[in-house]
Amino acid sequence: MSDHTNTNTNPPPPMAEPPPPQPLSPENDVAISPQNPIFQNSSEDPDSSLPTQTTPEAAVPDSPDTSSDPPNQTAARPDPIPLPRKRRRRKKFFTELTTAASLSKTRRNDVAKDCDVEALIAISVGFPVDSLTEEEIEANVVSTVGGSEQSNYIVVRNHILARWRSSVSVWLTRDRALRSIRSEHKGLVETAYRFLLEHGYINFGVAQEIKTLKSKPFDCSERGTVVVVGAGLAGLVAARQLVFMGFRVVILEGRTRPGGRVKTKKMNGDGVEAAADFGGSVLTGINGNPLGVLARQLGLPLHKVRDICPLYLPDGRSVDSEVDSRVEVSFNKLLERVCKLRQAMIEEVKSVDVPLGTALEAFRRVYQVAEDKEERMLLNWHLANLEYANATLMANLSMAYWDQDDPYEMGGDHCFIPGGNEIFVRALAEDLPIFYGRTVECVKYGSDGVVVCAGGQEFRGDMALCTVPLGVLKKGDIEFVPELPQRKKDAIRRLGFGLLNKVAMLFPYNFWGGDIDTFGHLTEDLSMRGEFFLFYSYSSVSGGPLLVALVAGEAAIRFEMMSPVESVRRVLEILKDIFNPKGIVVPDPVQAVCTRWGKDHFAYGSYSYVAVGSSGDDYDILAENVGDGRVFFAGEATSKQYPATMHGAFLSGMREAANILRVAKRRSSMPVDNTSKSVTQENDDLNKLFVKPDLTFGSFSALFDPKLNDPDSSSLLRVKIGGAVLDSGSLYLYALLSKKRVIELSQVEGDENRMRMLNRNFGVSLVGRKGLSGAVESLIANLKLSRPNFNEAENGLMAGNENS
Repeated sequence: MSDHTNTNTNPPPPMAEPPPPQPLSPENDVAISPQNPIFQNSSEDPDSSLPTQTTPEAAVPDSPDTSSDPPNQTAARPDPIPLPRKRRRRKKFFTELTTAASLSKTRRNDVAKDCDVEALIAISVGFPVDSLTEEEIEANVVSTVGGSEQSNYIVVRNHILARWRSSVSVWLTRDRALRSIRSEHKGLVETAYRFLLEHGYINFGVAQEIKTLKSKPFDCSERGTVVVVGAGLAGLVAARQLVFMGFRVVILEGRTRPGGRVKTKKMNGDGVEAAADFGGSVLTGINGNPLGVLARQLGLPLHKVRDICPLYLPDGRSVDSEVDSRVEVSFNKLLERVCKLRQAMIEEVKSVDVPLGTALEAFRRVYQVAEDKEERMLLNWHLANLEYANATLMANLSMAYWDQDDPYEMGGDHCFIPGGNEIFVRALAEDLPIFYGRTVECVKYGSDGVVVCAGGQEFRGDMALCTVPLGVLKKGDIEFVPELPQRKKDAIRRLGFGLLNKVAMLFPYNFWGGDIDTFGHLTEDLSMRGEFFLFYSYSSVSGGPLLVALVAGEAAIRFEMMSPVESVRRVLEILKDIFNPKGIVVPDPVQAVCTRWGKDHFAYGSYSYVAVGSSGDDYDILAENVGDGRVFFAGEATSKQYPATMHGAFLSGMREAANILRVAKRRSSMPVDNTSKSVTQENDDLNKLFVKPDLTFGSFSALFDPKLNDPDSSSLLRVKIGGAVLDSGSLYLYALLSKKRVIELSQVEGDENRMRMLNRNFGVSLVGRKGLSGAVESLIANLKLSRPNFNEAENGLMAGNENS
């Protein structure tokens, strides 16, 4: 969302005197001035202001520079400071924001410094400087957009946000948020607090207190069932938030593990071991990053990826520093010229687009850049780095929009997670009702809800959330009935989904040294410039001497056709060329793993990019729900602001949970027809009958036909899904099978084994209440007749109801 200047021209209310300057950190080094008229006097409440010094967002050990960059809105810096040269995953180039006025210009009054500190925190999370987001406008947080009410709301919203960010492991209550706000603004506090809570900006994560309080609906409401397709970051985050909002949730995951494209594997051998991230691995900016919040809650000391990245020629010699600097300057100038060209082309011809690689090569030839062999190899290394950042060839990238997400990029250091990112996945997946090995083949949706078909079973719900990667949507592995709107199908076709691969190698010892986190390798072959062009050292965070070689661009595609043995041999040749001349022996790895994300049929690639003919708008189109709010979409490829990132997936899950809640509230306010009432009555009848089942074992319970004692007579089996996390509104699935088979099932140990027997041995699929066949109705009728208390209860004649 673009920032724009607030139309309200009223100056901020005066304070008695400005507060003393405080150290500014965009995350949580915050000092709130008690003199601002929005806030109460702090002497009345010892807890009314944020601490002036707090624990940093992430401890960054072993780093020569532990300071974090501020958010992209760089107005907090009095003077521009030359940035260090950063080679890792270089995507951001056009760093100036033309749409966001600096805080120092828009709020010149020194008395607003306290608000500016909180505003920096809000900006780092993604809020505009002094305007509302589209979600806030849609939520009607103020009666009129623009004006003093909006200004006051923004101050209150920023204050609540900053207050929680100062102590992310503690639940921020509404009462605590109210304490430091003047009573006349109580309504704004209520509105801002609810918005931030429902949209997942506060009180989220994996701290014990947070998880405990979010395992129950926050307003004691039950809002229906949501079937979540995919247990990646987006699906897990959305499911946790939906449970908190009062929904019954079931997650269907085709893999046998959660996490999706976030995968950590333990590698070991010869007395060494390490945790290797085969998918998402680097937190790209920790200021405002929700994964940074999770790291703080888990007490993980993040490791800053150091900017030092030596480059080596094919023969192992170090690249001359002067040549290196000269080519990097030339590379940046080429990008500048492309930026000017695209601006001119967009102004002249609105819909023009060409490949970024074509434009860069044209300028290179015109200005005779990198004519020398070594310089050309250096330039190709930088191009390979761009292909890594975008997971595709330069020839596929849109010149006009390839970097459309740059204005939103998270500020701060890029960091590794000690032990791998699966730590986040495990914490988020805990206690959620996840069905593994359920590959979704079809999603049917209509006015009466959704039916999701997976592994021979049907899962019914009120809504579905699809979080599968863009590659799966492109492949068409999931059938949507009815078909997706043409607008969405076109966006799926236009957006790109690229490929990045890795070779992870565990060595008996660290021979490359501990003073760097990355080093690069140049090649003479233009088409293979992305082959093992960059190495990441994970020794400081993985628990062992782990080295990961990246494969990007065209090389990543060819890599998947190469044998793993050959791939590892090629990597070792490069390493020996670099280190043997220095007198360093390169040992054989004790274990090596090659990824093949393009052949993974649950992904078909790594992450999205803006292809030629596409734009950032296509991310928004992918995020649109279909079927009048029946099927929703989340995942990094639905995030215009943060595509191709783990935090983009995380935030998209939060976004869609809020959208699902909004639609559910809208539906609940609409008149309920008789059909809906009869369905509710049917569910109530079953719940009453299952109060006293004939047989219970684990999460299973059964009702036998009271008129027949035949082992082959029909029985109604019910399975409770979700465990403790769904106690407030359990999800139940049913099946009709013989009494003999129910008894046979009860003799099997463990619910997982029972489910396996039910599906594989008996060929039975569990369904929702609506999915039960007509044969069940006669069984239910027999059960009602056999239980006289049932009808008495319906008529209010049970003991204790005489006076009701």
